Amino acid sequence: MKVVVTREIPANGIEALKKQFGDAVSVHYGPPMSHEQLLEFVKGADAILSLLTDKISEDVLEAAGSQLKVVSNYAVGFDNIDLAACTAKGIVVTNTPGVLTEAVAEHAIALMLSSARRIVEGDKFMRGGNYKYWEPMFLLGPKIYGKTLGIIGLGRIGHYVAKICANGFDMKILYYDVSRDDKFENEFKALYCALDDLLEKSDFISVHVPLLPSTHHLIGEREFKKMKPTAVLVNTSRGPVVDEYALVRALKEKWIEGAGIDVFEFEPKIAEGLAQLDNIVVTPHIASATHEARIEMARLASQGLMSVLLDKKLPENTVNKDVKMKSA
Repeated sequence: MKVVVTREIPANGIEALKKQFGDAVSVHYGPPMSHEQLLEFVKGADAILSLLTDKISEDVLEAAGSQLKVVSNYAVGFDNIDLAACTAKGIVVTNTPGVLTEAVAEHAIALMLSSARRIVEGDKFMRGGNYKYWEPMFLLGPKIYGKTLGIIGLGRIGHYVAKICANGFDMKILYYDVSRDDKFENEFKALYCALDDLLEKSDFISVHVPLLPSTHHLIGEREFKKMKPTAVLVNTSRGPVVDEYALVRALKEKWIEGAGIDVFEFEPKIAEGLAQLDNIVVTPHIASATHEARIEMARLASQGLMSVLLDKKLPENTVNKDVKMKSA
């Protein structure tokens, strides 16, 4: 038996694995491995606990060998994994849903507040020793209370963002998703609408869709031009959902007022010109970075892996539920 963990995760997850598998657990400490290093690291593995920075492609699965039974992804998203190849090979793929909902939603709200109230600009101004006197027209931004929030993608996180904004800021809620949610509409007096209508009517727009072929560049130049010039865009989903070069232009040319972005199209790089703009707040993919969320992610990732190897059953957090598990 061999279990590989591609990066250091909270100790509770690693300790749980070592309690069951002992020295059979190998953990890579340090920065992300190159693809070549990953190919070597996974050789002979029965289980891989991966991160979003690991591209678990078909050649990685081949390098691991035919005994590989499970890939447990330390994330909700799984766009870094060749899901079809895993399913075809009888490899179970798990993720960590539910345990980071509040953390990511809180970060989306933090980005919204920081962008609207120009917190980062004010912080830089103070640290630079530039504050000499109070000014009535300095660093003005839009009020959030009572404004209209557009939620793109009504999963767990989008739902929780709406809850905070409706209950805490008395915001009107619009949402766009592949399907309607009558219960959500009734609870928050939310309005389901087409994407274009949401873009045109929302003061704040928060993106919460998974990265799929259908959501790649869901927000591009056309969509930015549909938004209000006073709108603020927040993205805590996946970078390629937003055309980053179009975002740079939208901010430069004031098609929108501002943005708060935690994920990037070319991560860890950001599009040329983005870092020089003052009307955007950028954070390094830390939306789930609370002690509580990351510890729970480690628990769920290790638990899913052990369910496959020890209990020989599909855990609830299985992504490819139609997979036919390997018997041995």
